[in-house]
Amino acid sequence: MASPRPSPSSPSNFVGLVSKSRRIARRRIGLRSSRGGSSSSAARAVLQFEKSDVSSSSKEENRRRSKSNPKVANLEDIISERGACGVGFIANLENKASHEIVKDALTALGCMEHRGGCGADNDSGDGSGVMTSIPWDLFNNWADKQGLASLDKLHTGVGMIFLPQDDSSMKEAKKVITDIFVQEGLEVLGWRPVPVNASIVGYYAKETMPNIQQVFVQIPKEENIDDIERELYICRKLIERSTKSEKWADALYFCSLSNQTIVYKGMLRSEVLGQFYYDLQSELFKSSFAIYHRRYSTNTSPRWPLAQPMRFLGHNGEINTIQGNLNWMQSRETSLKSPVWRGRENEIRPFGNPRASDSANLDSAAELLIRSGRTPEEALMILVPEAYQNHPTLMIKYPEVLDFYNYYSGQMEAWDGPALLLFSDGKTVGATLDRNGLRPARYWRTLDNVVYVASEVGVLPMDESKVTMKGRLGPGMMIAVDLESGQVYENTEVKKKVALLNPYGKWLNESMRSIKPANFLSALEMDNEAILRNQQAFGYSSEDVQMVIESMAAQGKEPTFCMGDDIPLAVLSQKPHMLYDYFKQRFAQVTNPAIDPLREGLVMSLEVRIGKRRNILEVGPENASQVTLSSPVLNERELESLMKDPYLKPQVLPTFFDIRKGADGSLEKALQRLCEAADDAVRSGCQLLVLSDRSELLEPTRPAIPILLAVGSVHQHLIQNGLRMSASIVADTAQCFSTHHFACLIGYGASAICPHLALETCRQWRLSNKTVNLMRNGKMPTVTIEQAQKNFCKAVKSGLLKILSKMGISLLSSYCGAQIFEIYGLGSEVVDLAFCGSVSSIGGLTLDELARETMSFWVKAFSEDTAKRLENFGFIQSRPGGEYHGNNPEMSKLLHKAVRQKSESAFSVYQQHLANRPLNVLRDLVEFKSDRPSIPVGKVESAVSIVQRFCTGGMSLGAISRETHEAIAIAMNRLGGKSNSGEGGEDPIRWKPLTDVVDGYSPTLPHLKGLQNGDTATSAIKQVASGRFGVTPTFLVNAEQLEIKIAQGAKPGEGGQLPGKKVSAYIARLRNSKPGVPLISPPPHHDIYSIEDLAQLIFDLHQVNPKAKVSVKLVAEAGIGTVASGVAKGNADIIQISGHDGGTGASPISSIKHAGGPWELGLTETHQTLIANGLRERVILRVDGGFKSGVDVLMAAVMGADEYGFGSVAMIATGCVMARICHTNNCPVGVASQREELRARFPGVPGDLVNYFLYVAEEVRGILAQLGYEKLDDVIGRTDLFRPRHIPLMKTQHLDLSYILFSVGLPKWSSTAIRNQEAHSNGVVLDDILLSDPEISDAIVHEKVVSKTIKIYNVDRAVCGRLAGAIAKKYGDTGFAGQLNITFLGSAGQSFACFLTGGMNIRLVGEANDYVGKGMAGGEIVVKPVDVTGFCPEEATIVGNTCLYGATGGQLFVRGKAGERFAVRNSLAEAVVEGTGDHCCEYMTGGCVVVIGKAGRNIAAGMTGGLAYILDEDDTLIPKVNKEIVKIQRVTAPAGQLQLKSLIEAHVEKTGSGKGSTILKEWEKYLPLFWQFVPPSEEDTPEASADFEKAAASQVSLQSA
Repeated sequence: MASPRPSPSSPSNFVGLVSKSRRIARRRIGLRSSRGGSSSSAARAVLQFEKSDVSSSSKEENRRRSKSNPKVANLEDIISERGACGVGFIANLENKASHEIVKDALTALGCMEHRGGCGADNDSGDGSGVMTSIPWDLFNNWADKQGLASLDKLHTGVGMIFLPQDDSSMKEAKKVITDIFVQEGLEVLGWRPVPVNASIVGYYAKETMPNIQQVFVQIPKEENIDDIERELYICRKLIERSTKSEKWADALYFCSLSNQTIVYKGMLRSEVLGQFYYDLQSELFKSSFAIYHRRYSTNTSPRWPLAQPMRFLGHNGEINTIQGNLNWMQSRETSLKSPVWRGRENEIRPFGNPRASDSANLDSAAELLIRSGRTPEEALMILVPEAYQNHPTLMIKYPEVLDFYNYYSGQMEAWDGPALLLFSDGKTVGATLDRNGLRPARYWRTLDNVVYVASEVGVLPMDESKVTMKGRLGPGMMIAVDLESGQVYENTEVKKKVALLNPYGKWLNESMRSIKPANFLSALEMDNEAILRNQQAFGYSSEDVQMVIESMAAQGKEPTFCMGDDIPLAVLSQKPHMLYDYFKQRFAQVTNPAIDPLREGLVMSLEVRIGKRRNILEVGPENASQVTLSSPVLNERELESLMKDPYLKPQVLPTFFDIRKGADGSLEKALQRLCEAADDAVRSGCQLLVLSDRSELLEPTRPAIPILLAVGSVHQHLIQNGLRMSASIVADTAQCFSTHHFACLIGYGASAICPHLALETCRQWRLSNKTVNLMRNGKMPTVTIEQAQKNFCKAVKSGLLKILSKMGISLLSSYCGAQIFEIYGLGSEVVDLAFCGSVSSIGGLTLDELARETMSFWVKAFSEDTAKRLENFGFIQSRPGGEYHGNNPEMSKLLHKAVRQKSESAFSVYQQHLANRPLNVLRDLVEFKSDRPSIPVGKVESAVSIVQRFCTGGMSLGAISRETHEAIAIAMNRLGGKSNSGEGGEDPIRWKPLTDVVDGYSPTLPHLKGLQNGDTATSAIKQVASGRFGVTPTFLVNAEQLEIKIAQGAKPGEGGQLPGKKVSAYIARLRNSKPGVPLISPPPHHDIYSIEDLAQLIFDLHQVNPKAKVSVKLVAEAGIGTVASGVAKGNADIIQISGHDGGTGASPISSIKHAGGPWELGLTETHQTLIANGLRERVILRVDGGFKSGVDVLMAAVMGADEYGFGSVAMIATGCVMARICHTNNCPVGVASQREELRARFPGVPGDLVNYFLYVAEEVRGILAQLGYEKLDDVIGRTDLFRPRHIPLMKTQHLDLSYILFSVGLPKWSSTAIRNQEAHSNGVVLDDILLSDPEISDAIVHEKVVSKTIKIYNVDRAVCGRLAGAIAKKYGDTGFAGQLNITFLGSAGQSFACFLTGGMNIRLVGEANDYVGKGMAGGEIVVKPVDVTGFCPEEATIVGNTCLYGATGGQLFVRGKAGERFAVRNSLAEAVVEGTGDHCCEYMTGGCVVVIGKAGRNIAAGMTGGLAYILDEDDTLIPKVNKEIVKIQRVTAPAGQLQLKSLIEAHVEKTGSGKGSTILKEWEKYLPLFWQFVPPSEEDTPEASADFEKAAASQVSLQSA
């Protein structure tokens, strides 16, 4: 059934690459999957799709129905399409068309292959394509042969069309197209079937391959190019509209329809694009430019139309705000007007399509602006603005650019997310980068006037002496080539040109208004009784007031807590919850990075615009008539002054519902009335709707509508009626106090919130006697009543920044209305009304049930027997009578008894306790059923074999004590399971088995008891987290498995933090940091900004340790299946799914409670998506989150998991008593503390944990025997063994479990076969060739000196990684006494010289891409250009972004500039470089960096150790420094001057740097121009302190005295 595949040596693979054929041949083998089962898996597609269509047919029906009326973008549509990629363009500045340019583009595309993804058949690429100018010679030649007149270039449009496959549909489609052209007055000159070679298309791609044809039309009545393009655009829109109800609608797609450009693309691997389309091989195909693109779609079955380039753009990245952007574009449709359309605006709607990819939607927004008369550069500056606020250069030199951005920020919410965008309308070609600079973009220009831009350097063979300029695009930068004039405009020139088109600054000054911050109230508005009544009515608990509001008022930051969220989901709980508790925040993982709101806050903003957003197609002063707020958090006086604005005509809409006639239907009626009132207000000119639940006196029969429901309903109603752009919504509410509440309100449409009851609560707290006394006695820092409220608002704002940043969104304006949430427990009635487009996969409450829950709070405020103080619901802390907690003191006592006494009866009491608990998690709603008789337990696989599937959680040594960490590891090694090192390295003493145990004690590990000879304390799974603490080559080569921790269940999308008091000398040694200095892991891995970056890190780890399996840890959320497919394609061996209920050492309360989803849904989605994509056999699925028993294990197995992770419960078994104070370092039993005296109390022995896991395994055996199955393999993925449990829920009977019960079939292989396969291979790599060289292998074995020179290409990635691994395995990080001197010539691929060890001296003559020297521990890297260059070396960018990430030693010398985030998280390496991008030295904890050129913004953010020296020749450095931690001073200490000078001397000697030798020649002149960056931990070192030597001298004299 599978299509025949080209053998690795077949000639079709080598077109255009002959020169490198030998090298490519050895590499080709690596592109095939190293699996036996891959070609057979292609056959399963056919069987699979028949099954999966059953469920999707009803979805299709719904979609078709919803296509007709305007509906909000649906998250399910959006998350099923994600992609990332490699891109580039080539443009001839003389506008000379040639076939060479097309050939070069195809060659470059072939060198991008590793940036793309392949389907399960390894032959269908995810898509590649090129956009060029129209090859008129080729088409005239065709016309001539057809006997047609030659084409009139000025008046002919060419359409490249994907048509339906089957003949009759194709004919229908062509007829519709022809009819519309004719009706528009265009003449169809002819159809040309595009000649293709279908034999080289992969199996999946062939299934969906369209019929590809070109249409030629004549536009007689227009003369101007823009009008011709507009006419063609209208035709295309009319065709799309008139075919959308046809059954073949999805099969018709215009790649392009234009008089200027044409797009050839398809679901093809990049290297076969040129062989597929014969046109591209023709010498007659000439173009003066080409944009090329290679797609890596995380999704399954990429569709042909989603290949890129699109019609204007090639996009590499991910738009995170897409749902909001689509909603706002739809809301705009009614207001968009422009004279250029001559009244035909209605015919070109809609402007967005939720079912297309994010790139396609960005493309159509850009297309609309460009066709309406904007230039491409202006359109992209509007859609993807740079981070212009507080930008030192723009503020001083280019104020008009600031005005431009300011003007448009109120018109268009930014399309935010990592993006390298290449664009062309045929007259201009250009590229721009997102505001964070999260994708690589390099450019270069040659003597023969060609400009190149690409994701990587080295994609084309170049003669370096002809290159006249080399650079990179930094964050928010743009480069544009005007093909007609031959000018190249670099960043500021482009922007200045666009910004000066209109007097934006004047318009802003005339029309823009801003609300000045007003003082907070200083007295209470209500008496204490009224406050209490309000708090009860709106659902506050005493925990909310004390742990959240008061703590924020006192400290100005969000409260932290620890352990996980172990209470039931709101919908399962027996306690009433606020509506917000049904929402979980979404977060970025893999396809785009979270942002760091603390260290990189300069790209973020909470600014809000209030008022009407007018027609964006017209420019004029009236568009600037809005009010600016600096943040969405308003106090009472600010709200008042907003209400007084003369132009807004504000209206207050009270949000209450009336229950006098009974509760049923009352809420729905009230919402209808509210929406109608809003509608009337807006139609009569109101631009500000204030939804308010404030009232003088609360009435028992008029409860307040939950404000989130009110805001959502009005927002959705206005969108659907085309009124949303005319007014802003502000909530004036009592029911909002935590950051999550603010985020929900903003995400569902509110522009600002005045939390009046929360502010009143702050004032009440400050004025209470208790607080006054505490402050008076010095038990609490003194704050004024003003300060308390300011603190509360400050905490909310920083919390909001953090929630935005989890999703990788920088601007509140893009987050507003973007609905970045998932819903657990609300039914479709509620969702469709107020939260339309959000995913709610298990259904839940109806409006009436929601009304009852709201009333249960309200009633409390009026009943006689309510206590005179707030109730404690026990949602955060476990307490008697409060909410049920899964990890409760009773449970831990029962468990301790069972494992310490090794008593089976005690363990069955523990099981009984779990069986009788209240409903707690989703899996409690299903139970097992069997189709077989039970069997004796003796026949079931042994407990010894079951425990090998068990793992413990990734708890870092630092968060927990050394005793706990080692006891868990020893226990897992005894069982043959796996423990996890967590973040922070591992002590090598733990890697050898113990041989010195006497009476359970060993002098090697003297702090442990209960040991046996032969125990090993090593962790089989070693973690690579975003801080890279302790990740050294030796650490990596000693691992059995390597886990990349993308997210953590308790706080997905956030970084970790180890408080300074937990960083003891021992911990600091393992992590290469300073004792007592807090350690921060960044929220994103700085080398994983997209799916292809993750594939690269997996490649790096397989490179350094080819035997270790690599696992990727994800957290459950809707869309995780799509992400997991991408991870599986990225060559991971294991995917771990964590639930939201995982534990943590310390995390903000709102993150523990409100982010991430249940693992049951995440696991189900992942398992099913992988099966549907034929990828399930490639990966082991592991799951963790709240596991406590054998029942949990078997449930997870039936849902599809192969391995099972235990976190908190493993700690409990070794002695944890659930005191829930891990974050304080005061753990009473020494489990989670670094304090010596507490660690001495640690009660656990490895045997306790061994007993626990054997009991769990026995429980699994018992259940298997009852069900009649002999081994776990037989039940994994068998969801037919589930049935719903019939248990009445308190809140609703409308939960829908079909999602968990649904089955898409089973994997081809058994779980054991999947678990037993070898680690995936990187294929044949350059390192293998080096290692097979007898001289090199001999030098490694006998520690000799060897020198070699070899050529390198950009497809050679992670070079030297495997050599370093081989050395580290034998000698450790620094023990190698030989020398490998290897010189490489050419352009190195990503991760060049990663994980180097001492003794490796690596030279690169040429250039390199991202991640040079990642994780290096020793040795030396020298990167320099060739001797004869056409460019000036110190001005050229020669290495990429994120170099030296997590380095722990060694030296790097670069003659030229580096990209963004140079030396991020560097621990000990030394480096000299001649210029860097933004965020240089971020998070550095040691080492020394010298920059002898310009550096970008935000230098030394989060830098807690090490020193940096940066040359400042023109006095522009100071505003670019992040002054939060470091102080900067001139280099005055003699030791510092010496350090600086000797590093520059070494740099000159090794690289021949011209700039360096100038500095040394004129040392007296240059030394005073250097700044030294000194973090507090380095202030007393001799290098940083000028009086260090004096101080040292005086100490000596004291001692002698």
